[in-house]
Amino acid sequence: MDLAQFAQACGYAGDSPAMLAAFAAIRQDGIRTARQGHRQRKAAIDRMKPSRALFLAAIRPAQSAEEAARFLSMFRNMPRWRQERRAADLARARQQRLFARFFRRYGHRLWALEAT
Repeated sequence: MDLAQFAQACGYAGDSPAMLAAFAAIRQDGIRTARQGHRQRKAAIDRMKPSRALFLAAIRPAQSAEEAARFLSMFRNMPRWRQERRAADLARARQQRLFARFFRRYGHRLWALEAT
């Protein structure tokens, strides 16, 4: 998608070079932020890969992917002021859901390799 198409997709119908440059900066910042988040998640998972015990300690046996998903759905229904207070819980639930999904898909392969 080129810059004019991106600006149009965002609802801008003009052709001002300054506005197009602003949309380019916004797009690049979004790409940079997404890549940084991906690298952080990948680093966290890479640290947990070697040990099943480390993974289980990180997600805590009491909190499964389903519990994290339940918290996320409950969080969406909270008033804004309560959401702001529980932002750390939201981040933890999202991370736990991500870890649980990853290890549900690939954990058996990783731990089979570790066992050999």
